[in-house]
This record gives sequence, structure tokens and C-alpha cells, in this order.
Amino acid sequence: MELAYIPSPSQGVWHIGPIPIRAYALCILAGIAAALWLTRRRWVKLGGNPDDVLDITLWAVPFGIVGGRLYHVITDPELYFKSGEQPIRALYIWDGGLGIWGAVALGAVGAWIGCRRKGVPLSGFADALAPGLILAQAIGRWGNYFNQELYGDPTKMPWGLLIDPAHRPPATPNLATYQPTFLYESLWDIGCVFLLLWADRRWNMHSARLFALYAAAYTAGRGWIEALRDDHANRFLGLRLNDWTSLIVFLCAVAFLIATRNKPAPENPIGRSRITDPDADGAHASLGADEASGGDSADGSGADQEPGDDTGKADGADPSARSGGSAAAAAAGPADDGGQGGQQDAEIKA
Repeated sequence: MELAYIPSPSQGVWHIGPIPIRAYALCILAGIAAALWLTRRRWVKLGGNPDDVLDITLWAVPFGIVGGRLYHVITDPELYFKSGEQPIRALYIWDGGLGIWGAVALGAVGAWIGCRRKGVPLSGFADALAPGLILAQAIGRWGNYFNQELYGDPTKMPWGLLIDPAHRPPATPNLATYQPTFLYESLWDIGCVFLLLWADRRWNMHSARLFALYAAAYTAGRGWIEALRDDHANRFLGLRLNDWTSLIVFLCAVAFLIATRNKPAPENPIGRSRITDPDADGAHASLGADEASGGDSADGSGADQEPGDDTGKADGADPSARSGGSAAAAAAGPADDGGQGGQQDAEIKA
């Protein structure tokens, strides 16, 4: 036994009566909550309505979960459909197995639907989402820790992950510690969060360019982390399928960044999303101006009144008379302040 290692959790499922509470699901939900929080903050900073973020997320998340599961099942079908396996287990999402690029691809379809319903440009929303999305990935990776899955090759390093005998590879049943690839990816993802936030402040990324930077940065790390993993994976030309996916996505993201490097920023990256309706804002502004002037917008009587002057409300004089009275009071100067205040008090009491 190694003298130093990262222990695995003793369990990943707790029961409240007949209801199982799974750590994997909790990590996914915590990641979604963190992404929603950060995206709402970024959207509000752009002037958007934070409620729109929730509405779009309600479309994106279910699509993303289905897409992530489909990607996993399609790239590893033998785990569920070969002789002796149980096809029904393809539906057991809580056992692990969500492919990030399937989640991103189909999640983008859900986000597109939500954005169309809200009148929001998908590119603007994608840029606001990018740091939150990879933050969700950083948190969600800890679900693999609780499931004792997706670890790497055996290692004797002091940060090796202790795996219980029931979860060890059949080829190395007597080796206890393995590369904690879940931890490597989680730390890499957190670093990408800071990179995206810094890049957005430094260069004002727009038109889906920040999302492209997310894709490039994440896949750059996923490539070397994937090479450390020793779990089951189908291969093509000697590389794991996830390596090929990462390479293709990385090249596409870099090409997009180069092609759009001189693209001007859009005038309105948030579309119709506003904290309040623009028409309502205009009505409130007009009402506020009338209230501040103390007059009736229909006859324009408030235009010459000082805030707090109730003379126009207390008597029935026409606008020109009230305007003249105000001008006379103003000409009287500071010496008449006491008399004017007394007159106003008398009018208010009357």
C-alpha cells in the first residue's frame, strides 16, 4: 500500500427510505446550478433579463442530458447491446456515461429553441454561457470520483487515487492506486473558467468567439488527460474516439477564431432580452417626469414648477397665472423665502 494517496469515497448512494440519492446526480445538478448562477450574472451585466437565462436553460439542459447519453451509447455500444449485456442499462444515466460533446451539440439545439422563443441571438447567449458551462463540467467531474470511474493508469505518485477492488480493471486487480484523471480535468476546467473571464475582459469577445475559445481551451486539456485514462474506449487509428473528437473540435474552434478575428461587435448581442420592457420603460420615464414636475401632462402645467411646489395643485388658476406666480416668487429672491414658505403652508393646509 502506498504511504500517500487520495482515498475514494466509501459510498456514492444514500437512501432516504426507498429513494436513492446519488452523488453523481448531485454533482451534475450542482454544476448546472453554478452555470446558471454565473451566466445570469454575466447576462445582467450585458443588460439582459436574468429570467430569460432560466427559460433558455430549461430547454438546453434536457436536450444536453439526452445528447450526452446518446454520444456515450453510440461510441460505446458494446457496453449495452452485445450478447450478455442489458440494453435497458443504456437508460441508467446515474451509473455514469455522459459524453460532453453530445451534451454540447444537442444542448445547443435546445438553447437555440429557447433563444428563438425569447428573441435572443444564440451567439450572444453562447458567449455569456461559456464560462458557466465549463464551470459546470469542473463540478460534474466529481461525480466520476464518487462512482470510482474514468481514472487513469496505475501510479505510485502521492496523489494517486485509491480504487476499491470491485472497481479496478480486470488486468490490474492487485494494483490499488491510479491516476486521478477526474481531478486533472476538474482543475483544468477551473483554469479555463479564469482564462475565459480574463479574455472576455481583455478583448471583449463576441459573436460566439468566447464560446469558440472555450471549445479550444477545453479540448487542449482533454487531449492529454484522455491519453492517461485506462478505461474502456473504442479506438480509431490508434487513438481513442474522444481524442479524435477533441482534435476535430479544437481545429474547428481555432479556425473559427482566426476567421472572425476582425468581425465587428454586434450592436445588440442580447436581442429583445431586457430587464424590463422598453415600452414600459418609456411610460415609466414619462410618468416620472410628470410626477417630478407636479403638473398634469395634458395641460403642461408642471413645466415651470419646482419639485415639491404644490401651488399648481392647490388653486384652480390657469397655467399662465401659475407660471407668472412662480416667476414672481423666483424674482423675489432669498429675502422673500419666509413669506413664500408661509404662503405654501397656508395653501397646503387649505
